[in-house]
Amino acid sequence: MKLGLHLDDYSWRPENESIAQVLSRIAVITDEGGFARLSVTDHVWQTSAHGVESDPMLEAYTTLAFLAARTATVELLTLVSAVTYRPPGLVAKMVTTLDILSGGRAMLGIGAGWNEEEATGLGLSFAPNRFRFERLEEALQICLQMFSESTRPYRGKHYTLASTLNSPLSTPRPRILVGGGGERRTLRLAARYADACNVYGGPSAGHKLQVLREQCQRAGRDFDEIEKTAILPLDPGGPGGIPGLLQRLAVLRDLGFDSVLGAVPGIDAITPLESLVAKVIPEVASW
Repeated sequence: MKLGLHLDDYSWRPENESIAQVLSRIAVITDEGGFARLSVTDHVWQTSAHGVESDPMLEAYTTLAFLAARTATVELLTLVSAVTYRPPGLVAKMVTTLDILSGGRAMLGIGAGWNEEEATGLGLSFAPNRFRFERLEEALQICLQMFSESTRPYRGKHYTLASTLNSPLSTPRPRILVGGGGERRTLRLAARYADACNVYGGPSAGHKLQVLREQCQRAGRDFDEIEKTAILPLDPGGPGGIPGLLQRLAVLRDLGFDSVLGAVPGIDAITPLESLVAKVIPEVASW
C-alpha cells in the first residue's frame, strides 16, 4: 500500500516562518520520507469542515507548481479539481505542463465539485448537480483526447473545442483520478474513464468498491485496471495512536485499496509528519 499526504488547511502560525517556508519544509519531508503522493485540495475559500471561509487557502495549481520545484519523487495532484472552475482544455494543458516540468509526476484529479458558495463568491462557473456531472464526463473525454496526439475538434453539449492541439505532449500521459463516491454517476464515470478512483475511507468504503466493480462490469472494464484510493486522516495522535492508525490502514488494505491519502493534523509543527515517516511509512511499505 502507498501513502500520500493531502493538504487541505493552510492556517499555519509558526513563529518567524511564512506559509511558503512551512510548505517548502513539508514538501521536502514528504518527498524524502517515502510518501508516494502529495495532493492539495481545490478550493478558493476554506470549507466549514476545516474552519471558516476566511481562513488561508491557496490556489491549487499554483501550489502544485511550487511543490514540484521542491520535490523530486512524489506524484502531484489535486484531490480533486472542481470541473466547472476551469475550462477542461485549460486543465488538460495545465496538468500536461506540470507533468513535463516535474519529470512525469503529475496526475489529474477531478470531480464534479460541490461548493456553490465559493464559486458564486468569486464568480466561478457552477451549475446544478446533473449538469456538473454532464460537464465532468465531457471534461474527461476532452482531457483524454488532449493527452493523446489527436487534434480533431470536440463538440459536446457543454464544451466545444475547435482543436485539441496540446504541444508538447507528456509521454506517458498523466494518469486520471476521479474523486467521489456517488454510486450512480461518479463511480460510473470512474469505471469508464479513470485510472484511479478515490472514495472516503469510512465504513462505506468497501461497499463503494463493490459498486465500482459492478460499474466496471457494465462498462466492459477490467476492475483490476483501476487503482483504488481512499482518503483517511493520517493522525498519529488520533484514536489508538500509531497502532490505531495502522489498524485503520490495514482495514482499507484488506478491503482492496491500493493507496491512502490523508491530511495530518498539526502538520505545521512538523513533528506529526516526522512520526509518520519514522513509524508508519516503513510498516505500510512492507505490506
